[in-house]
Amino acid sequence: MRHSMTGFASRSGENADLRWIWELRGVNGKGLDLRFRLPDWIDGLEPQARALLGKRLARGNVQVSLRVAGAADDAAPTLDEAGLARVLDAMARIEAAAGRQGLALAPSSAADLVALRGVMTVGQGQRDSAALCKLLMAELDAALDDFVAMRAAEGAALGAVLGARLAQIETLVQAATDAIEARRDEQAGRLRAALARIVDSTDSLDEARLAQELALIAVKSDVTEELDRLTAHVSAARDLLETPAPVGRKLDFLMQEFNREANTLCSKSGSTALTRIGLDLKTVIDQMREQVQNVE
Repeated sequence: MRHSMTGFASRSGENADLRWIWELRGVNGKGLDLRFRLPDWIDGLEPQARALLGKRLARGNVQVSLRVAGAADDAAPTLDEAGLARVLDAMARIEAAAGRQGLALAPSSAADLVALRGVMTVGQGQRDSAALCKLLMAELDAALDDFVAMRAAEGAALGAVLGARLAQIETLVQAATDAIEARRDEQAGRLRAALARIVDSTDSLDEARLAQELALIAVKSDVTEELDRLTAHVSAARDLLETPAPVGRKLDFLMQEFNREANTLCSKSGSTALTRIGLDLKTVIDQMREQVQNVE
């Protein structure tokens, strides 16, 4: 079953004095990009969360957030003296460097400093981070199950859409094959008219050169190979959609090949009907390519 890269999941939990909620949001991406917004006072949580998601997901931009609330959140924040000292030391060095360059920096207010991460704390430092991590990771694992399930459901719907697009391409390829048959008599008439004009306008005719030119015209107008390759690409795409492993990049490359054949078909069409079919093919392929961008 194909998986989409779009998904959302939310899971909440609690213990004696804390409540928490995990949220996972995923959109399409070229690779796997994991971004976390976690409380900084829970030591070791992000590496564990990153490892868990890395094992279950192959592609996508995934944002993971955790909000923790409890009795400590009602307490007044306290000043972290060590954190403040680090911030002030960094500010002094920055101002000194700016002064050496002849730059004047705007003064910082106390409100600016309070807003900086690590300056104020809410008294969470005494908690058992290891025990809390275990509870939180169990809840994240459940949220990840929901997230993967939603991506699978989205992927199933996406697979149905892609299958319908492939069926449209097959129909258009057959229409192009029929149009070639109709074009053959039209082309033959044009060639006979052109030959008649050449024969009437010259006393000597180079039959070898004429044969070469006719062969070149035939090659330039033959789209059999393009239609054969389009049919092969449809078969390859269907096989990829049935493959359990992530195939988004392969499908994206295949869309480029689809588009290449459609472009060549239009350039060699030689008839209004075949050109129209080629343009319809390009439209369907573009629609399909947009959907493929979200396949894992």
